[in-house]
Amino acid sequence: MATPEVERIRGRRMPRDARRAQVLAVAQELFSLEGFHHVSMDDIADRAEVSKPVLYRHFPSKLDLYLAVIDARGAELLGAVELALGPVVHGPVRPGDGRAVVHAIVRTYFEFVEGAGQSSSLLFESDVTHDAAVRARVELAGSEAARGIARVLAEFTGLPAPQTALLAATLIGMAESGATSRLRSETGLTVEEAADLIARLAWGGVAGLVRADYDYDATL
Repeated sequence: MATPEVERIRGRRMPRDARRAQVLAVAQELFSLEGFHHVSMDDIADRAEVSKPVLYRHFPSKLDLYLAVIDARGAELLGAVELALGPVVHGPVRPGDGRAVVHAIVRTYFEFVEGAGQSSSLLFESDVTHDAAVRARVELAGSEAARGIARVLAEFTGLPAPQTALLAATLIGMAESGATSRLRSETGLTVEEAADLIARLAWGGVAGLVRADYDYDATL
């Protein structure tokens, strides 16, 4: 059986992109479980089985590494939200699209949390928000998702931007909270069942805001 030192030497031969991905995976796990402030670069280097010089060649600081993890998780979430909005954004709005899109948005958050596990907290409950620039980076994916959702809500409701922005933020908050609660408690509900339950609640509210002159079947 190889000693840790041998494994470390082998690790240096790993292609750069693969090494970076490994370090990101280790950092994500540690940051998710212990928080930014309780994890050191030594901890990450030891767990990833790399030397600190190798680690610092990839990431100049712990904050750079943390934000790289955030960016990766955020890109994944934002891509999923954009996919959920696609039927409305990239095509004509048809009867049933509004309900389908709201359900898709909620389901996206449930599936993201299910797949990301505790690492979803890095986007939703980060403990590194004291600096405005860092906070904006952490919240970037959520902000971009909210803007896309607000544009779709404006299409159905005819409400002005400040109101649809608030509605979008509330819809995201509902989806995040429901998904996180399911992850941390024993509800006995599958992802599909839980997402459908919250989506029905969300669409019940959105349907009541569909503008009267809109040629759209808002039947639940």
